[in-house]
Amino acid sequence: MKPTNQLKNQHLLWRAGFGPMAENAESLKHMPTKDLYALLLKTSAKKPEPINTATPITFDGEMVNNYQKLTSEQKRQIRKQSALDIKNLNLTWFNKMISSEAQLREKMSLFWHGHFACRIVNIYSQQQLLNVIRENALGNFGDLLRATSKTPAMLSFLNNQQNNKKHPNENFAREVMELFTMGRGNYTENDVKEGARAFTGWGFNKNYEFTDRPRLHDDGSKTFLGKTGNFNGDDIINIILEQKACARFITQKIYKYLVNEEVDVSRCNQLAEKFYQNNYDIQKLLNDIFESTWFYDEKNIGSRIKSPVDLLVGIQRFIPMQIEKPQIQILFQQTLGQLLFYPPNVAGWPGGKSWIDSSSLMLRMRIPQILTNADEFSIKPKEDDDVMMGLEGVAPKPNNQKIANTVNWKEVVSIFDKIKRENLLKEVSDTLCQTKSSINPTVINKYIDASSRESFLKTAIVSLMSTPEYQLC
Repeated sequence: MKPTNQLKNQHLLWRAGFGPMAENAESLKHMPTKDLYALLLKTSAKKPEPINTATPITFDGEMVNNYQKLTSEQKRQIRKQSALDIKNLNLTWFNKMISSEAQLREKMSLFWHGHFACRIVNIYSQQQLLNVIRENALGNFGDLLRATSKTPAMLSFLNNQQNNKKHPNENFAREVMELFTMGRGNYTENDVKEGARAFTGWGFNKNYEFTDRPRLHDDGSKTFLGKTGNFNGDDIINIILEQKACARFITQKIYKYLVNEEVDVSRCNQLAEKFYQNNYDIQKLLNDIFESTWFYDEKNIGSRIKSPVDLLVGIQRFIPMQIEKPQIQILFQQTLGQLLFYPPNVAGWPGGKSWIDSSSLMLRMRIPQILTNADEFSIKPKEDDDVMMGLEGVAPKPNNQKIANTVNWKEVVSIFDKIKRENLLKEVSDTLCQTKSSINPTVINKYIDASSRESFLKTAIVSLMSTPEYQLC
């Protein structure tokens, strides 16, 4: 069956953003999809204001850039400040995802945040990396690659600060090729060694600024991906971008993120070829996806499992609310397996079915009730100090309690003012769920308060958000 205009628009908003807001949900029935995408481009066109919540860590007026040389007391102080900084940075960006008009920019920033995965103690450097990503998220991939590669966060995380001509460190060069640009099978171990030599000298100074240190750079001849010359780091990046394997790798990853985990290889190759010919213009690649007819094929709608951040942000976009204890958002992220700024490893979050297991699914389906004050919560995230890196105190301690959030139900309920009572449940279901199969109304009706129209709508919305079907977009 051909998708309705409303379903197509909701599909676009979930893939190119974090789902519809209550205030625009009604307009999605009639607004042409091409106009909606044009609006998403327009609202994301402006250069974003940088996020500046984290501060550089200093001792005796000097900024710290070598954690290992600190005393135990200094490390304790850094962990304490980092806990506060990561909370503020996390919630600031998280709230932008909810409220920002620049939905396409923030959604692609989340993608690149997982692609250029980085996990370090220094939250100020994490903030620098985030701002680079948000600024370049819709621009040129080559510019984004170069800019992220030169951030202190990435240079520190991948050990290039220690990469010098006497003792080359291959970690940075390997991950740039394996995870950021081409993927395995498109380079050799010798390319890794020669690339590492070219990146010698790349580092950052005490002010967290990129610096190229000539005295540490290997200025000898190198052979990399079939080319020979006195290459430096920028040369290596240029040579990588010349490889069509790079365009294919990035395109396939974006396809899985925006379209379908099951890749249409032929279509993906066509997209990659245009991406390459367009000199890695990210927005043009997005245009080729979102302006196509095949993106809105039935097989692509409701086919992806929402990431924890997609789920949490999407609920709060549709149900406007003031969170009494904002740190609960961090607790949810941690428990569900997607804590912003703390990917599990350098490969980032795997996504797809990995988001769901028996324990996380039960919590996912309780979150709408917890956030709308209809349920108590006692959540204990898995203790994983490798992920948390000692940052205790970021999220509130779990205990049985209710949180008294302020929910703006009036705005949500008003969406359905013109709908007859007997059609309300179907209308709410069509607005919230992207799955092909309809939800059994007999099951939902068991949890609905039909004492008034408003109570019916409130409980119907929360109940539908608490179904397995709502986990898909």
